[in-house]
Amino acid sequence: MCTSIVEIVDAEGAGKGSDGWFAVSHAVVSYDHPHYALLEEAIAIDFVNHARGPGARAAVELSLESARALSGALAKAIAAAEIEEAGRSGTQ
Repeated sequence: MCTSIVEIVDAEGAGKGSDGWFAVSHAVVSYDHPHYALLEEAIAIDFVNHARGPGARAAVELSLESARALSGALAKAIAAAEIEEAGRSGTQ
């Protein structure tokens, strides 16, 4: 069953694909049948730069449990980074 669950956000950073490093312009998060992971359904995260064609892509396919753990780790790291940045700018 295709879920049609897709979220796309602008992203600024870099990813490493088959042709080396490239600038990332978007992140695509979806829930559907994986292409490679041995899972029935997976959270797929693609970091892409559409302007550079299909080679400018770095992707992962995760179980729901792994995606949930990654989401928590991201939230903790972001919160800690925001405290760090506030300390640097003197706005604590």
